[in-house]
Order: sequence, then C-alpha cells, then structure tokens
Amino acid sequence: MSSTELRRTALDATHRALGATMTDFAGWDMPLRYGSERDEHIAVRTRAGLFDLSHMGEIAVTGPQAAALLDHALVGNISGVKPGRARYTMICREDGGILDDLIVYRLGETDYLVVANASNAGAVLEALTARAAGFDAEVRDDGDAHALLAVQGPESAGVLGSLTDADLKGLKYYAGLPGTVAGVPALIARTGYTGEDGFELFVRPEHAARVWEALTEAGKDAGLVPCGLSCRDTLRLEAGMPLYGHELSTALTPFDAGLGRVVKFEKEGDFVGRAALAEAAERAAAEPPRVLVGLVAEGRRVPRAGYSVVVDGRTVGEVTSGAPSPTLGRPIAMAYVDAAHAAPGTPGVGVDIRGTHEPYEVVALPFYQRQK
Repeated sequence: MSSTELRRTALDATHRALGATMTDFAGWDMPLRYGSERDEHIAVRTRAGLFDLSHMGEIAVTGPQAAALLDHALVGNISGVKPGRARYTMICREDGGILDDLIVYRLGETDYLVVANASNAGAVLEALTARAAGFDAEVRDDGDAHALLAVQGPESAGVLGSLTDADLKGLKYYAGLPGTVAGVPALIARTGYTGEDGFELFVRPEHAARVWEALTEAGKDAGLVPCGLSCRDTLRLEAGMPLYGHELSTALTPFDAGLGRVVKFEKEGDFVGRAALAEAAERAAAEPPRVLVGLVAEGRRVPRAGYSVVVDGRTVGEVTSGAPSPTLGRPIAMAYVDAAHAAPGTPGVGVDIRGTHEPYEVVALPFYQRQK
C-alpha cells in the first residue's frame, strides 16, 4: 500500500508539524516517534504522554437486545457490565481461536461501544454483523465518528483535570463517562495500554486538534510530551499486556494465552465458540499449555518475535515480543514456553539469537507495575 492510499487521522497535520516519523500501521499513516522513543517512554512512566489512537476501530451496538447480542457474540458477560463501565473481553471463532481482544463500553441501558484493534476492526465488524442475525439490535461501524486521544502517566489526571468538568477523582479504572474536554463533548474513559494511570478520550474528529492543543498547553509544566506507537509498544511490553498478532492470534484460545478468566461459561445462553472453549479449558487443566512468561536478558542482545527459547539446545518455546526496556535498562521479552520451564528463576534458559544461545532469566509478568 502506497503512502497516498494510507488512511490519515484527524491529527495528521499536527503530527507532521511536530516532525513525527510516520509509519504504515494497519493501513493507517501513524506517528512512530517524534524524537527519542526512549525519552517518550520515560515521560509516560514519570510524567505524562499524549497519544493519537484514532486508528483503533469503534463499533456501536445498540437496541433492545444489544446486551444479549454481545453476550452471544463475545466470550464475556457483557450484560453484567453496568452503564458507565467498561470490560476487557475477546471475540473468538467457533473453534475457539481469538479473533481479537476488545474493550466494550456500556454507554447506556441499550448502547454499547466496542473498541477493536486497528488490524482487526473489519473482521470484528463483519463477525458482529453476522452474529446479530435474529437479535433486535443494530451493529454500526462508528470509526469515522470518533477520534481517540490518550493522555497517560502519573501527571495525566492533573493535566486533564484542568480542562474538563468531569469528576476524574470519582472515575474508576475501566469506567467511562460523558463530559467536556477543552469545551467539546467527549467520552472520558479511565483506560489505557501503558501500565500507568491515564485516560482515553473519544471526541469528534473535527474537535481532535483543539483537544490535542489544549492538552499540550495544559501539560507544559507537567512535562507532557507527544508520544508515538514505538514507545506505546515498549510501555505495554513492560506492563505485560498482550498484543494481537504477537501474544494473541486465531491459532490460540484464551486458555492457551493464559487468559481463560475472560471466558464466562456461567452466563446465560449459548455463545460463539462455547463448546470448543470448554474443551480448551479441560485440556489446559489436564495438561498445562505453554505459559506466557517474561524473559530478561543477561547481555545486551535484543530478542525479537519468532526467536526460539532454548534449554540445553532444545527448543522449549518462542518469543512473542521483545525490545530494550528503558525502565529496566536491559532487553526484555515475552514468550510462550513449555510449562516445565516457566517457573521464575528456571535455570539454563536462553534465546537463540542468530545461532547464538543468549542467556535469559525467566521472570513473572509484568516486568513493571506502577505504585498505586
């Protein structure tokens, strides 16, 4: 796909004016970094960072049977989500393979907003539309109606608080409420993908530049900086958060990924993939599948997705994500490894990096957890 065919967010001109390095991400022209990705990463960990996430997919599900449809289409108990709250969940195929991981916001009694990963937004929309047959509910692609900004980091509440009428202190994690930001309507959610406290702001695309500029001005004294996708990836890696296409895929069920807790067999009615997921749960209980673990390098070489995890020359797993960690000061990775080698401190574990078996320490995830 050429650069002329890439989709651009409402903040495209803003990113270019800031000198961002742009990249093709899931068909969108997105900022990779503005300067030093390490500096952007550290700003989010210690102060605040501002992200454009408008490439994410937004799907509205509305109507009298919206909750029933989502209970049928997704693995979670969505009807149990109270208005104003959000839930992390997944949409699976009939065979139990993960189509995508999602956040579902309940905006009202019969109104939901499903947020999908950019690379899977079309597939999720298609699946929800097909699964809506027989339900009194409407599934609508709402992506063009939203720009999505995120302010993340320990100073984020202070920065955003100066621009909104919303009660941020009373806004719990995984909750969202309508309000105004810089004088324009917004859905303000206490969610994020960085391991820090923070907020995601859904606004109309025509309001995005105004909100970005207001947040930038309000965050000057707090050290807020614009942040690209590169540091978002290292932040989520340190926080042990899975990324679709790396830790999650159609080849894995939620139980294979160690996320079986999101599957709610106790909810009323049948749901897509239930039988296959019940079998996956039984298999996982009888013989634990490969376990997602953290790996910390003893040396300086960085592991990448697809590299083999080895013990005594034998392959016992595979790296799913790897990068230098600005917080730890050493390369880190997430990997699926055989259960026999998954315990923290397991001796003799290495990663095959271009034919050399580099030593790595097995650690429990996450690598980093903020002090609350």
